[in-house]
Amino acid sequence: MPKISIVVPCYNEREALPLFFREIVRTAEEMAPVEFEFLFVDDGSSDGTLSGLRMLAEQDVRVRFLSFSRNFGKEAAMLAGLEAATGDYVATMDADLQDPPSLLPALYHAVTEEGYDCAATRRINRDGEPPVRSFCARMFYKLINHISDADIVDGARDYRLMCRRMVDAVLSLHEYNRFSKGIFGWVGFQTKWVPFVNVERAAGETKWSFWKLFLYSVEGIIAFSTAPLAVASVLGGLLCVVAFLFILVIVFKTLAFGDSVGGWPSMMCVILFLGGIQLFCIGILGQYLAKTYLETKKRPIYLIRETEKGLK
Repeated sequence: MPKISIVVPCYNEREALPLFFREIVRTAEEMAPVEFEFLFVDDGSSDGTLSGLRMLAEQDVRVRFLSFSRNFGKEAAMLAGLEAATGDYVATMDADLQDPPSLLPALYHAVTEEGYDCAATRRINRDGEPPVRSFCARMFYKLINHISDADIVDGARDYRLMCRRMVDAVLSLHEYNRFSKGIFGWVGFQTKWVPFVNVERAAGETKWSFWKLFLYSVEGIIAFSTAPLAVASVLGGLLCVVAFLFILVIVFKTLAFGDSVGGWPSMMCVILFLGGIQLFCIGILGQYLAKTYLETKKRPIYLIRETEKGLK
């Protein structure tokens, strides 16, 4: 029988784990005789998540887990899960039940019966989110789809079921700075999008603050587009033209009226404006340089301290 690996990144999800496991086991029973593997990745949790995973592994032989030596981030946890998964099909989902396990049969049917390589989910609403956060999220999806080759659907979740060939394609990308939503879109393959209504967390609190989401969006833009570099170049060229015109105006004014001091306030404004733009463009260059620096260091993306078989 075909085997499905369920990859679940976990960071301080001790309260949600029992609820999630009950639901995913119920879904697995409904999909019998399909074989299942539950692969949890503990991303350096500090709330007892690891002890909860140990208990689940003792109760159910289908449960496997990887525990990082520290918090490496969700992207590292997803990569570790994909690399360790042994199933013919691999599903990635969160442990907070915002990714309903009840959708898994529909995803599996789309891949096995309808000929898709991947079935992914997207939220059709953002109920429960602050309006500013929802607006910024929509603007991000519009921006990254406009400036990059990655096809990222608005409201896309990390909850998806992939065939083995797509998983292998994703794993063939060895970049250190990972943005999974962009990677899934970049590798292509035929994907069916399954919409669902937004679901609140079953327990615990979100780990994604507005600032973390902003940094994550910057990571995605830099990882899949060089448009910011082009913007910096165009902006620099335009400002050079504007500065040259200002010089002509100042020279003409001085020769015609002999007033070389009266324009001091406006000159300071111009200097501060140009200095700010220069620092902004240097910052863009610095972001790309920093990512290049991290790639060249060739550090491991994650380190595993413990698995269901014991300490590494």
